[in-house]
Amino acid sequence: MRKLLNTLYVTTPGAYLSKDGENIVIKVENHERFRIPVHNVEGIVCFGFMGASPSLMAMCAERNIGLSFLSENGYFLGRVTGPVSGNVLLRRKQYRLADDKSFSSSISNIFISGKILNCKTVLQRAQRDHPDEANKVEIERAIHTLGIKQKQALKCTDNSILRGVEGEAANTYFGVFDHLILAQKEDFFFKGRNRRPPMDNVNALLSFVYTLLVHEVRSALESVGIDPCVGFLHTDRPGRQSLALDMIEELRPYLADRLVLTLINRKQIDRNGFKSREAGGVLMNDVTRKDILTAWQKRKQEEVMHPFLQVLVPIGLLPYCQALLLARFIRGDIDNYPVFVNK
Repeated sequence: MRKLLNTLYVTTPGAYLSKDGENIVIKVENHERFRIPVHNVEGIVCFGFMGASPSLMAMCAERNIGLSFLSENGYFLGRVTGPVSGNVLLRRKQYRLADDKSFSSSISNIFISGKILNCKTVLQRAQRDHPDEANKVEIERAIHTLGIKQKQALKCTDNSILRGVEGEAANTYFGVFDHLILAQKEDFFFKGRNRRPPMDNVNALLSFVYTLLVHEVRSALESVGIDPCVGFLHTDRPGRQSLALDMIEELRPYLADRLVLTLINRKQIDRNGFKSREAGGVLMNDVTRKDILTAWQKRKQEEVMHPFLQVLVPIGLLPYCQALLLARFIRGDIDNYPVFVNK
């Protein structure tokens, strides 16, 4: 099992990243603010229009360290990568399977059914932890509907039909998501999923954490030799991380949605960290982003029993574990892809 290394998140305005020997150095206005040995870093994510020296980018490419650039609001801008690595036979088989409609449909069913089951678990956990809260009947109804949708997803033989089932399940899940927010209701309310830009504080949080998860999943797929841009459910599009988007489906409820609910309900963030733009949409300030990133890193250190491997693994390694299992499935080492389901 791979050692759980850290992702370095850079949020300070005007920061410039450079290389000094075997160290990554961050400077602001030509003054050194932070330094870390390169062997302690697995990925770097920069928010805002950061600068980076060519020598640092070359080192990241050589060491297989993902260097991603995102806007202040968390939109993906670009990524520095080195030469394509990994088993060429594995990738060639991945490409052949991606063109096989029957195979693509069967594995897409697994991704989506896993997502629906994990959404159902989020609702069941809320019910169990807060049995006296109002709206209990609505949540129970949503849990029942998600159970039906999960079974429908497994039986789908066409991805276009599957997308419809997934959309109905998402509407059911997000239709009661506001009931899971138990604190700061005046400032953190949820009327439905929206993005690009997010129109309220909760959607801003969800979009931000989903972006972090995509970075983790893409890096995991690349590290095991799979092409993150060739997916089975999400269609190919230039610049689109289709397979990473496929795989985050099963992980979003457990890794992202629960973190957002915890941050709000435990009052680890407040309304002062958000502002509405005149052009529309909500932005988070630098302090709030740092608070979320700190909570994200702390969450990654927690351990969970992997349902298929039957070993305790740090939550931060779940994307890597699933990428490994997907590679084994593509190679034919295991009969099916064991989607991650948390109970």
